[in-house]
Amino acid sequence: MSISLVTGGAGFLGAHVTQQLLDAGHDVVVLDDLSGGFLDNVPPGADFVQGSILDHELLHRLFHRYHFTYVYHLAAYAAEGLSHFIKRFNYQNNLIGSVNLINESVNHNVKCFVFTSSIAVYGAGQAPMAEEMIPVPEDSYGIAKLAVEQELKVSHEMFGLDHVIFRPHNVYGEKQNIGDRYRNVVGIFMNNLLQDLPMTIFGDGTQQRAFTHINDVAPIIARSVDVPAARNQIFNVGADTPYTVNELARFVADAMRKACRIEYLDARNEVKVAFSDHSKAERVFGTGQKISLPDGIRSMADWVMWHGARKSNVFEQIEIAKNMPPSWAAVAQPVQV
Repeated sequence: MSISLVTGGAGFLGAHVTQQLLDAGHDVVVLDDLSGGFLDNVPPGADFVQGSILDHELLHRLFHRYHFTYVYHLAAYAAEGLSHFIKRFNYQNNLIGSVNLINESVNHNVKCFVFTSSIAVYGAGQAPMAEEMIPVPEDSYGIAKLAVEQELKVSHEMFGLDHVIFRPHNVYGEKQNIGDRYRNVVGIFMNNLLQDLPMTIFGDGTQQRAFTHINDVAPIIARSVDVPAARNQIFNVGADTPYTVNELARFVADAMRKACRIEYLDARNEVKVAFSDHSKAERVFGTGQKISLPDGIRSMADWVMWHGARKSNVFEQIEIAKNMPPSWAAVAQPVQV
């Protein structure tokens, strides 16, 4: 019997991967600090432990108790744009916490460590992004993700820890935290519309992204440990067709049955065009019909309208306020240290 640890399993991606693992017959332990996830996201049948990947003593106890076969490390604070202004928080949660998990996985002979990285590792000017490209991340979030990828590579070479690395992008869908004001543009749009507020866009809205429905990535991530050709490889996963943020706004407004009201904000420092090549993943995991953006948005909108709006929380641990987007800086309070 396989016992899998899913970090961030009360979050959006983690909850869906957990359900896929349970359906495949895994015993699953979910570890989540509930800083961005919700207890009601955790699927029935999983053992839930509330705690942080920064708590290395807790991790040691969990690994000693359960003898995990696989680790799915999905926990992260994935606010890419905000990461410039929360560097210490970013590296503690997205790098140091990951290292704690890698240490325990080596010491307890985990068979495979599955890690969700990000296309943020690529940087700008590389679309479509392909795995063989040299990563040049342009924000602290991407730097942290790339560092974990490199740690997994050397941990395989030094200690024999097998891994699979995924670089998903712009994933949306049911169970997403639509109340997060710093990330997940689809959820932000829907949450605003539920409150009769305009959809807010940084810049002119011509930024291009390939928006990915959760059902196109969670099943692949879950079954990756059973695909020998995936071991110690990196894969882009997600949608193939890029859309502008303006086009996305129109799809969302239509699905939510609302007028398409947009408020344009000052542009922020971000990659203008970001979408990936998925030919490597298709060779290893096979091809399938992906969910179109209009269909995926309608599916999520139905869930959102049933679930209702969530309150947008202000991040209270800002370390640098200089050059923040005005809409963030207006409510930012730099942490005193």
